[in-house]
Amino acid sequence: QVQLVESGGGLVRAGGSLRLSCAASGRTRSSYTMGWFRQAPGKEREFVAAISWSGGITYDGDSMKGRFTISRDNAKATVYLQMNSPKLEDTAVYYCAARLGPGSNNEYAYSYWGQGTQVTVSS
Repeated sequence: QVQLVESGGGLVRAGGSLRLSCAASGRTRSSYTMGWFRQAPGKEREFVAAISWSGGITYDGDSMKGRFTISRDNAKATVYLQMNSPKLEDTAVYYCAARLGPGSNNEYAYSYWGQGTQVTVSS
């Protein structure tokens, strides 16, 4: 079992920056791929980015690439999402997820989920 706890969400101005963290506990010695997803009000959950144990990275299309950066510190069992120049449409609950295997943009491929952290982008 793996437990995931997100932190770092809050209110941020458009064009600012924010860093989300996700701390893993439990069976963190396994080579889990970590992913970030988000869900805006009234919308389905969507993939943001994923990073494998070795650092291989997968990003969602073009909407976030270049503005968001995923990274991880395996010694701390923590994955990060650096959000630069956020836009109003980035407002959502951001979820951290973990899976055994390579990066995937399919939420059903992930076995473990955090509770989510709210990010609100203001103008």
